[in-house]
Amino acid sequence: MAIDGLFLRQLSKQIQECLPAKILKIQQISDTEILFQLRTTQKTKKLIISTHSVYNRINFTDASYITMEQPQNFLMVLRKQIDGGIIRSMEQLGLDRILHMVIEARNELGDIHTKHLYIELMGKYANMVLVNDEGIIIDALKRIPPFENSQRTILPSARFTLPNAHLHKQDPFHPTHINLEESFTKQFHGFSPLLSKEVQYRISQAQTMTSIMQELDQSTSVYLYDEEGKTTFHCLPLTHISLQPRCYELMHGMDILYKEQEDKVRIKQQSGDLFRLVNKELIKNESKLPKLRHSLKEATDCDKYREYGDLLFAYQSSITKQPIITLPSFETGEDVQITLDMRFDIKHNANRYYQKYHKLKRAQEVLQEQITLCEKEIQYFSLLHQQLSHASIQDAIEIREELVKQGYLKAQKVKIRKKKKQEIPHFDTFDFKDYKIYVGKNNIQNEYVTWKLARKQDTWLHTKDFHGSHVIITLSNPHEQALRDAAILAAWYSNGRYSSSVPVDYCPVHQLKKIPGNKGSFVSMQAYKTIYIDPDPEYIQTLIDTHRIN
Repeated sequence: MAIDGLFLRQLSKQIQECLPAKILKIQQISDTEILFQLRTTQKTKKLIISTHSVYNRINFTDASYITMEQPQNFLMVLRKQIDGGIIRSMEQLGLDRILHMVIEARNELGDIHTKHLYIELMGKYANMVLVNDEGIIIDALKRIPPFENSQRTILPSARFTLPNAHLHKQDPFHPTHINLEESFTKQFHGFSPLLSKEVQYRISQAQTMTSIMQELDQSTSVYLYDEEGKTTFHCLPLTHISLQPRCYELMHGMDILYKEQEDKVRIKQQSGDLFRLVNKELIKNESKLPKLRHSLKEATDCDKYREYGDLLFAYQSSITKQPIITLPSFETGEDVQITLDMRFDIKHNANRYYQKYHKLKRAQEVLQEQITLCEKEIQYFSLLHQQLSHASIQDAIEIREELVKQGYLKAQKVKIRKKKKQEIPHFDTFDFKDYKIYVGKNNIQNEYVTWKLARKQDTWLHTKDFHGSHVIITLSNPHEQALRDAAILAAWYSNGRYSSSVPVDYCPVHQLKKIPGNKGSFVSMQAYKTIYIDPDPEYIQTLIDTHRIN
């Protein structure tokens, strides 16, 4: 769900408290995301602005991002016009999802000019527009020509106009009348359907509109509700939803809420060919496998063709040539119907059946090899599909390099980053008081943490019956808490992320053995134990916030 005007109001208040702020650097993360590095009155902060149609937002962030190698034209305009400038103020226009940022910056001659950056976070219409002091558009992240929107043109040199405001709606902080039979989205500014349901529910439980709005005004937290793979949220506890929320500080909660989904979007923008390749190979092999099995089944029934040849040679002198003949079987005595090719004599027909028998006999071995290879390909690309579904951009880069080495992508057509000598893969490290937990999130990382980083006495974990990460605990006999932490990480970074009672196998590293001839990071275990764990998103986030060091 998108943020509404009242939620944006709380975000805006916290950003305004840090102004004025000097713009140190402007970077582009994706086609729809701009990152500002600011020096505020408190400390250096990073402000992310996203105009994605679904994940649009603005907030301070502590997350690390990989920027685009080829930034768009709008970023270059921002750097030219406002880089090094001072953000003097930022205000929300009423309770609409529009922020007006006033920036003072020097031009090429050193003169100070005022620029206006309008940040419109309105779902699929989300945009960023840079305007000069005369109200003329300098440029926009998403240009809108007249043939797309005759009411509002967003192009350089056009006059900037604000979207149509809903003037008939009331200010929810000072309502004149309330109709509980009608949705609050139609009555008040800044309300989303979700907040409307919540406020109407609370009023039905004898709360007043004034007390609810006071609680919202004082909120500095965000409450996340997870249900059926979807997350709903607001800066008020949603009492009409009978679920236990995850509660975070507002800005940090925004990172938690959006970063994973945005990473997937960024990966698809920058590595869309990986997803297409993996899906193509997976579909191709999954459709090929049943055909191979059917051919093998036919090939294993080849003995009947040898019998046909034997019968034709044995009875060739007494056979009257016709399209279908019936002869008694040598083994059972039952009648066997044999089809003859009328173009050839009996002897030639017998030899043709012998040839078919020998061909199918040889094909059995080849088909079995092809089936084994096809099953390994399905297993390998299913593993890559799982890894890409939870990958960061850096993880996706390593997966790309792996596919180039395997020959699935041509090196000359793929831009590979230049690796430093003996560069270490970007696995996750969780640092505890007396031990560490390493988590590999692709085959390169899994290979490294299991066979190069881990000691023989360390403990290795992996989900049972699910594709997932290799996890290492730097303890030979991990205590219960260490084992549970590592198991929940193994379950979270696997296909069992949203399951319950996920089985996780564990054993000492010296009990592992590589499976020869297999692509990927598959291993076998000589002896192991199993723990069952429920992946808990809130606890996982606590581990990431307090113990992850990279």
